[in-house]
Amino acid sequence: MTEWEKAQAGYLYDANYDEEIVKARIKCADLCYEFNNLRPSDSIRQKELLHKILGEIRGDLVVTAPFYCDYGFHISVGNNFYTNHNCMILDGAKVTFGDNVFIAPNCVFSTAGHAIDPEQRAEGLEIALPIKVGNDVWIGANVSVLPGVTIGDRTIIGAGSVVNRDIPSDVIAVGNPCRVVRKITEADRHRYPTAE
Repeated sequence: MTEWEKAQAGYLYDANYDEEIVKARIKCADLCYEFNNLRPSDSIRQKELLHKILGEIRGDLVVTAPFYCDYGFHISVGNNFYTNHNCMILDGAKVTFGDNVFIAPNCVFSTAGHAIDPEQRAEGLEIALPIKVGNDVWIGANVSVLPGVTIGDRTIIGAGSVVNRDIPSDVIAVGNPCRVVRKITEADRHRYPTAE
């Protein structure tokens, strides 16, 4: 079993000394570097590079530089995907975003976890568990989503949260660790004034 196969099966794997993995990470880092150093007005080249970086793009997207990821090809984004400045996705395993996902600045989505045993950790062994974000999700600023987490549809994750467990659909969740605060209701449709 290769190190890639171990990673995708949820086993400890060598993320730091395996030549194939290091090569893939360097290739992605170079593409992210190029993307992050484009002029903000160069939207055509930005989209070209995002199509080289990301594994699947299922519609329109806006990614505001700087943006960082480990491999890119494990990342799938739905239609109308938006991330603000300084999004980091550590995609040793699959990271899947649904449609209409909005991500505020300084968010981290990390499929990577290091070995708990110090000798295994010193050997460079880590684990990668997939992350899934549903449709119509809003992630507030400075949120960290940890390995193996699923966030349900139409959910809001409040700023500063550390999401270390699954969060259901149709809720507002916040905190460290992130917990459900309440359901989203019809009354929320009328929370803010609208121009008629």
